[in-house]
This record gives sequence, C-alpha cells and structure tokens, in this order.
Amino acid sequence: MKAIRVHQFGGPEVLKLEEVPTPKPGEGQVLLRVRAVGVNPYDTYMRAGTYAIKPALPYTPGSDAAGTIEAIGNGVSKVKPGDRVYTQMVTGAYAEYALALEGQVHRLPDNVSFEQGAGVWVPYGTAYHAIHHFAKACAGETVLVHGASGGVGTASVQIARAMGMTVFGTAGSDKGLEVVRREGAHQVFNHTKAGSQEEIMKASGGRGVDVILEMLANVNLGADLKMLALQGRVVVIGSRGDVTITPRDLMSRRASIRAFTLWAAQPSEVAEIHAGLHAGLENGTLRPVVGKQIPLAEAARAHKEILEPGAAGQVVLIP
Repeated sequence: MKAIRVHQFGGPEVLKLEEVPTPKPGEGQVLLRVRAVGVNPYDTYMRAGTYAIKPALPYTPGSDAAGTIEAIGNGVSKVKPGDRVYTQMVTGAYAEYALALEGQVHRLPDNVSFEQGAGVWVPYGTAYHAIHHFAKACAGETVLVHGASGGVGTASVQIARAMGMTVFGTAGSDKGLEVVRREGAHQVFNHTKAGSQEEIMKASGGRGVDVILEMLANVNLGADLKMLALQGRVVVIGSRGDVTITPRDLMSRRASIRAFTLWAAQPSEVAEIHAGLHAGLENGTLRPVVGKQIPLAEAARAHKEILEPGAAGQVVLIP
C-alpha cells in the first residue's frame, strides 16, 4: 500500500510517499480501508518535532480518517467488515490502509460522507471538549470563536449554536466570514481589521463575552482578556508561541484561562464526546465543512496550506 512516511523531523518536505506492506489486524485490532484523511494543525507540529507527543521514527502521520472496515482481528465484536467508520488514533492515518484498535473506530452515519467523516474526531472532539468540559458553557451565554472558519472553528460554531448560545465568530477573509455566517454565527468579524475588538464589545452591548475559544493564543490572548464579561472564560485550543498578558484583566473580571489537549481527555469524557458527536451527525446538527481535497501524494502541500491565513473548512487528503 501507499503511505506517507516521516524519517526525520523537519519541514513539510520530510513527508514522503512510499510503498509499505499492508498491515494485518492483530488481537483487538481492525484494518481500515482509508477513503479520506483529515489534516490538522497538530499534524504539522508533530512532524516538526515540536509537539508534546513525539512519535518514534519513522512514522506515518494522521489521527483522523474515515473509510470502511476491511478486516478485523480476534476479539473484535463491535464492528464488522464493510462498516463505515471514522477514527480516533494518534498516528497512522496518512495511508491507503490503517490499523486501529477496536475502541479507536466509531460508526459514521450514512448521511455523512467519508470526506466529512475525516474531519470529525480532532475538530469536533476538540470543540465539544472545549465548550462542554472546559468552558462549561450554558444556553443563553455569548461565545466568541476566534478563527471560526477552520475545522475546529466551524465545529465550535455549530455546537454552540445548537445548544442555544449567542455565537460571534472571527475570520480573516471574506470567504471565511461567509463560511462562519453560513454555519450559524449570529455576528461575524474580520480579525485582520483594526477596530474588530471594539466592534465585538459593541455587539455584546458593552458587557463582553462569556466564553472565548482561542485557536492562536500567542497572538490574541492578551486582547481576549479585555473582552471578557464578569466570570468570563478563555479556553486555549491552540498556540504557536509565548504571550504576555495583564493578570489584572482577569482579576477585575473574576475571569479565568483554561487549556487542554484532546489526547489527555479521560475515558468518560471521550465516551461522552463520541455519543454527542454521533447524535449531532445523525440528526444533521453537525455538518463537517470540507474546505479542500488534496491527493495523498501532496501531503506536503496540505501541511503548508493548513497553517495559512484565511482557512475555510477542513483540509482533507484523498488516498
């Protein structure tokens, strides 16, 4: 089979398409015929060797894939060959076939395409974890989704809107703003324009927002704190460096900063996440937005484009 392999940490050029043996499922494992692969920003950090998880070399990147069960190992009872599933792995998805534990695959509703399914676990799992488990958001509160046009951003907008929150979203392009508006944001703001912070405060009636979901904390966190309402919460989802903040902005608002990685989610939280996502996918409340489809052989291009400004939906590789 064809797979992307990384033999040394570095830039996108270290992603190499190679012929490797097709694996066979062992005890408790399934073999997935991969139809689509989701590309996430953390994939690029892991490839560069700067992520908290550093896999042994060589490795095949990718956690998010969707496809059909090709074969199952002994002891597998929850899925069977032919079942449509999406994955929740750590690495291994950038390939024509991928091995996963039985507990790492989850049924994909028939109304969700494979391309959409490739954008479920990291984007929607992150959004659900942030909103429900860390922000502990409630209906009637106002949430600001920074970088709302990307995979996690659109997922956050859909989840927050469905649970009765007032949703503000930012993006850096007209196309991105249109995606955010279409996916359910009540108001949208271009975060590249001067005065956007003042516009957000005005839209909140001057009180600020209850929750901010922050995708780029090293750029925005200091300004975020000034937009919080009393008892407001910032949930840090992504960051690419250091940042300076003014603690008094938190103190005066009795506010807090919370942060997490999806990989540290507890088993009970993971079970809740998947139950919530399956229900939302099945009833159409959650609709993964596919922004770009790129051939597997061009994974290096995907790794460059996923970090470019103006994201609009999930980047997906097609084996």
